[in-house]
Amino acid sequence: QVQLVESGGRLVQAGGSLRLSCAASGLTFSAYAMGWFRQAPGKEREFVAAISGGGAITYYADAVKGRFTISRDSVENTVYLRVNSLKPEDTAVYYCAADASWATMSQRVPRYWGQGTQVTVSS
Repeated sequence: QVQLVESGGRLVQAGGSLRLSCAASGLTFSAYAMGWFRQAPGKEREFVAAISGGGAITYYADAVKGRFTISRDSVENTVYLRVNSLKPEDTAVYYCAADASWATMSQRVPRYWGQGTQVTVSS
């Protein structure tokens, strides 16, 4: 079955950087759009970034444009989220997601989800 395992979340000071990783298994990685979402305490889960199966297309939420970068490694079957210039409002659990359809990912309703990794930004 499809498994998505996130890692890399931790406590970091405002202005700092992190690289989140999501290792995927049980799927043909290059055929799947991959995405990152986040959920802050008391808020609904929100879209952060997505990347197409071949990696040619990326899309970001306005709140993270210019600070976050999504990428993927087809050899390691891993998707990354580089997060720079972190702000306290970036504090959230970050979830990796996968879907065979770019349209479905674009509609923010991917089929597969990881368990999440906690990012906490201190001011």
